[in-house]
Amino acid sequence: MQALSQMLTGGRPVVAVALLASLLAGCALPLASESELETESGKQFAKMRAELVVSNDVQVRAYINCVSAAVIRELERPYSDKDWDVEVFESDDINAFAMPGGRIGVYTGIMKVADNQDQLATVIGHEVAHVTQQHALNRVNREMTTQAGVIAGSAVLGGGQATGQLLSMGAQLGLSLPYGRGQESEADVVGLKYMAAAGFNPQQSIQLWKNMTQKSKLGPAPFLSTHPSGDTRIQDLIRQLPSALKLYNDAQAAGKKPVCQP
Repeated sequence: MQALSQMLTGGRPVVAVALLASLLAGCALPLASESELETESGKQFAKMRAELVVSNDVQVRAYINCVSAAVIRELERPYSDKDWDVEVFESDDINAFAMPGGRIGVYTGIMKVADNQDQLATVIGHEVAHVTQQHALNRVNREMTTQAGVIAGSAVLGGGQATGQLLSMGAQLGLSLPYGRGQESEADVVGLKYMAAAGFNPQQSIQLWKNMTQKSKLGPAPFLSTHPSGDTRIQDLIRQLPSALKLYNDAQAAGKKPVCQP
């Protein structure tokens, strides 16, 4: 999410933090709702589409959409009912993300480490799990309540418009920050269930993170900088494999056998 962070904050998150911290403390803080965060996410997703290079490779787009659609079908409601918007960005960066409101962004560089549909499904499942578990919403509200006390209420700020601007700023800042380790671990577990239930082989998740680890030795990548990898993560996934394999076998028996080709 490093690229998204730079897009949202212009590479100057400290300025946003300082502005929030300078506001008068002592009044109740207006917390963001999921619908407000979805609106803000929509704006930022549109901005990325306008400013980044969108891939025109029909085959690559079809491949990523095929994997994404299979995973999305396994989400719980209301997330499975959303009309998810999947965009593919032409970039060597190893990066992917999902945003509240049903938005997925995949950088073509992710295929440097995701060698097949099962490994790509691991990435998509992980990112979508951040949305279904409301990690961004929790992070936004955490950031809005920890910036040097409490943001001043609407009476001091001059009404709802100013309050809305602060909510927008807090949402932008929260969306741009990396997830915590606890959230990453939860996304690993939940995402593994999604991809396995869709009929993708969960054993391939281990190889994906081995590929990530190997790639991290060759140079930094945005995805790796915000998604901790290593032996501990792989061991955690191995412990989840028995339950994930049961989901996978049940999916295969039910005829869920995705055939998504790069």
